[in-house]
Amino acid sequence: MSGAVHAGVTDGIVAVSGGKVRGHRPSSVWAFFGVPYAGSPGGAGRWRPPTPPEPWAGVRTADGFGPIAPQAPPSFDFAVPSGTPEQSEDCLTLNVWTPGLDERRRPVMVWIHGGGFTSGTGSAPLYEGTALAEVGDVVVVTINYRLGALGFLGHPELADGAGQEGIGNWGLMDQVAALRWVRRHIADFGGDPDNVTVFGESAGAMSISALLGAPAARGLFGRAILQSGPPYTHTEEEAVSAAGDLAAELGLAGPTRRALEQVPAADLVAATEVLQGRPPRPGQIPLPLLPVLDGRFLSRPPQAAVRGGDHAGVTLMVGTNRDEVALQVFADPKAVGMDDDQLRARVRRAAPTADPETVVAHYRTVRAARGEGTGPRDMWIAIGSDLVFRLPTLRLAAAQGDHQGATYVYLFTWVTPIFGGVLGSCHALEIPFVFGSVRRPSVAGLTGGGPEAEELSRRMQLAWTAFARTGDPTHPEAGAWPAWDDDRRTTMVLGPDGGPVDAPRNDELAVWGTDPPDDMSDG
Repeated sequence: MSGAVHAGVTDGIVAVSGGKVRGHRPSSVWAFFGVPYAGSPGGAGRWRPPTPPEPWAGVRTADGFGPIAPQAPPSFDFAVPSGTPEQSEDCLTLNVWTPGLDERRRPVMVWIHGGGFTSGTGSAPLYEGTALAEVGDVVVVTINYRLGALGFLGHPELADGAGQEGIGNWGLMDQVAALRWVRRHIADFGGDPDNVTVFGESAGAMSISALLGAPAARGLFGRAILQSGPPYTHTEEEAVSAAGDLAAELGLAGPTRRALEQVPAADLVAATEVLQGRPPRPGQIPLPLLPVLDGRFLSRPPQAAVRGGDHAGVTLMVGTNRDEVALQVFADPKAVGMDDDQLRARVRRAAPTADPETVVAHYRTVRAARGEGTGPRDMWIAIGSDLVFRLPTLRLAAAQGDHQGATYVYLFTWVTPIFGGVLGSCHALEIPFVFGSVRRPSVAGLTGGGPEAEELSRRMQLAWTAFARTGDPTHPEAGAWPAWDDDRRTTMVLGPDGGPVDAPRNDELAVWGTDPPDDMSDG
């Protein structure tokens, strides 16, 4: 019977690595919060691969979230749990929502949160898994992983030489450890260890892009959903440069392990914030720390690995929001009153190999024909969203599609009503629709709420969970979702006038040629 406790589980108690945990059932779904999947990466564990969790005595009550990774205060109140959550290097925990502790084998969906590799947590209210678990009869898992300098600082000085798996990808190693935990234990939570989907947004989806090129992740998931997360990485040289900048900001002679181990986590966070405020180098995105092409954990750019068929068996679903960079533009005082010269300068800096005059003229012509805004601000939102997010995402879909016919693409077009709608379909707006939290008080203002938002949310939840179940997002209530191919480029438009559309909004993409510039997506 659905929801019945099977023979291996007594009173909501499940045995996992380290000991036993007792879940709670605040609704029709069982929930287990703050379950350790690895040991503390603090102290001697800094900048080293994750270790097994420390054993605990008795039964651990799993009704409260664990500490979040050290980070700066959030920009939005729904980005972290309410109040002032504890921060600690001992943060490698996960959370599970399951419709039943029975012997059924439900699809498993493992969420990797975003936050620019410097912020976020799997326990954010926005990622509450109850609604998704209920709607799709799936097991939802959210995880914490190391962030900022503690998670992605890469320098040869940090190599310890003892079983070293690489440098600079400590947060990715945590994600792999969490996926191994899922494979070992999720059956006792009513999940199928042989049907695991990873899904994430922004840095979470970028992480999944990287995992598609990581040998250590092979076989740990069979499906992947990437929401606004192209495959960005740093070369080892770029990582070494960033580590040197961080050491200088901390007043250190150099980024040595001995010196950095003595630096309090809060000081590492503060120094990383300073780096984050500096303009990126030409052709780079404004993130100071990224997964590193270290030659071990990641031996080649994820885009090249996917193109080469490293994870050819993984079914892929990818997408972006129409106006991804609108949120960043809104918060950028330099964007107020931007003129065409400044617009062209931004294009030149973002894509050094492109001709900004040609790009701006082409986008302006296409947008004018549609009756869309052609002012410098509107133009940069369109160009930046395509260049930073959509182009590399479509390139990833095409690369995987060469090996895997079951590849699906979406374009999210719902417009947020806040600030008079100037944010459009901005970055991260699709998340509450996926998790079914469009009516949550803290996000209802962002989504607009109402019957139309709730209907779109339900369709997206059904499509996401159908994909997790079968590898195809088609669902009777959500509608048919054709697979992507290079000729038709069929894309599911998710918005008020949604549905499958061949090559939507692709006229402007022609200016980048058949092979968009690799500057920003291949490391």
